Amino acid sequence: MINLRPVTEGVGIALDALRSNKVRAALTILGVAIGVMVVMTIGSMISGINNGVADIFAQLGPRTFFVFRHFEAGITVDDDEDRWWLRKPRLSVEEADRLEALPSVEHVVLDEWAGQPIAWGSRSIARVGIQGRSVAWPAVSGGDLFPGRSFTNLEYYANTRVVVVNAKLASDLFGSLDPIRKTIRIGGVPFQVIGVFNPPPDIFGDGNQPRAFVPHSTFKKHVRQGGGGLTFLVLPEESVPVNQAIDDVVGTMRAIRGLRPAQPDNFDIVTQDKFLETWNQMTGLFFVVMLALSSVGLMVGGVGVVAVMMISVTERTREIGVRKALGAKRREILWQFLVEAATLTLVGGLVGMVAGAGITELVKILTPLPAKVPLMSVVAAIGMSILTGIAFGLYPAARAAKLDPVEALRYE
Repeated sequence: MINLRPVTEGVGIALDALRSNKVRAALTILGVAIGVMVVMTIGSMISGINNGVADIFAQLGPRTFFVFRHFEAGITVDDDEDRWWLRKPRLSVEEADRLEALPSVEHVVLDEWAGQPIAWGSRSIARVGIQGRSVAWPAVSGGDLFPGRSFTNLEYYANTRVVVVNAKLASDLFGSLDPIRKTIRIGGVPFQVIGVFNPPPDIFGDGNQPRAFVPHSTFKKHVRQGGGGLTFLVLPEESVPVNQAIDDVVGTMRAIRGLRPAQPDNFDIVTQDKFLETWNQMTGLFFVVMLALSSVGLMVGGVGVVAVMMISVTERTREIGVRKALGAKRREILWQFLVEAATLTLVGGLVGMVAGAGITELVKILTPLPAKVPLMSVVAAIGMSILTGIAFGLYPAARAAKLDPVEALRYE
């Protein structure tokens, strides 16, 4: 049967120390509490961001995947050697048409971006994101179009100068006026507004940025200056597995580009799972950095633990001598003081957890971030606080365990 008496004794002594030396104990646990609070808060925010990113991709449809000229996972610094990917050919509209003709593909949506000034009457915005898209873009964008509509196939192939503005741009340019059939100028070229796009909410507030959507054919003719490169959003047929659609797209792209079997792809296919994996790797690295920074608070708390425990050893020297005279072994004394130190830091950890949970709730209330305290953060916070107590309490505990019982009994 496990003897829990040394544990309960250590916990009881630590709690008595907290009650009898409130200021000293408070200073001890403050650093630990701050470190744990940082871990909890950062963990909850990262968890919320990851969930929000997953929601954004879910709005595109969980089966949608992407074709890029080049996709770089993570953060890199470009130099002359790293720009090898510029030798890859750009994606083309003709390739998109071939892909959309595949039996396994329902839609291939073109997407290209450029920044241009927009004006209506005396009102103007210096730079607005203009996206050239194909007709099926509402099928993969989430949100809704109201009032008005999107552009038609006829308008697309006729290079008609029509534009769909998002709700933010409509508000900035027209205020409370009806934007439909108003003529705005994009980079000095007149376009007629035919609809207002209301994007789904997202944690990054992208819907709060002015945006305009025009037929990609018109984009190439009138807006393309400084375009960001063409991307395909591919939506498979409902009855076709995503992997089969990806295989068909890869095979068709390789055939179009005349790649031999031994040659690697000169384009990138990216699924939503890959996006999320890359994103989680980046936020995971950020969490590790924050964990390292929060360790400063734990170090401060650990120094306080050493000071408090050394005082405790000095005050209880005679008690240690009596216990040793009655047969207590070194490991029992060592264990008691380690439990006491771990209890002190655990109390600090619990205080930090409560503070972190409170900050998380404030973040949820005051921001669109769906912050949530993950179980991993709770386990990490508790583990870090206990390990801090053990690590920094080891020296005082070892000193107490090594006291000579005769000398300890003479201490006054």
